[in-house]
Amino acid sequence: MVVWIWKEELGDLMTVEQWRAICENDVAFDGQFFYAVSSTRIFCRPSCKSRTPKFENVEVFLDAADAIAAGYRPCKRCKSGGERLPDVEWVAQVEAFVREHYREHLTLSRIADGCHGSAYHLHRVFKAQTGMTPLDFVHVVRIREACVLLETTEMRVMEIGAAVGMPNAAQFATLFKRTQGVTPSGYRKTWKGLDGDEDGVL
Repeated sequence: MVVWIWKEELGDLMTVEQWRAICENDVAFDGQFFYAVSSTRIFCRPSCKSRTPKFENVEVFLDAADAIAAGYRPCKRCKSGGERLPDVEWVAQVEAFVREHYREHLTLSRIADGCHGSAYHLHRVFKAQTGMTPLDFVHVVRIREACVLLETTEMRVMEIGAAVGMPNAAQFATLFKRTQGVTPSGYRKTWKGLDGDEDGVL
């Protein structure tokens, strides 16, 4: 007897066996169905070694074409679309992932897992395509967002650091000065038309 799980959030059905196959990366179910993850907009084979998704974020498709038609992209790791995703498209996915999650604690492994690839391959491909490492890009996004907050809010520098994913105030101030040539407080004063300073963290 087939036991179905009703997924109310998606108005969808998934069998207990399908969910078990996803959780256990069961290769025996490859070719029988694909599963898509709404939080990443990526679809995978059941055997994919990516992190097990949240149950409520999963949607099941019988073939890859249906998943693509629903707006999902093939997984880089398990090649769920049948062909290797072009590097330029994967890098765009990585950049989008970082922009969405830069406030969180991001490591190379975390980014690779979120984008369904290996850390080694991610580092190599991303640097070849952009000239910087994935973690360099994380820093670029964080500093860019920090500049916006310095320009538009009265938040303290240490609060801004935490807001962009860098709770260590000294580390944030050091990175900011290295990339912008001025401390966060100096940047804010310059932006407001005041004399900049060389103070540390306010």
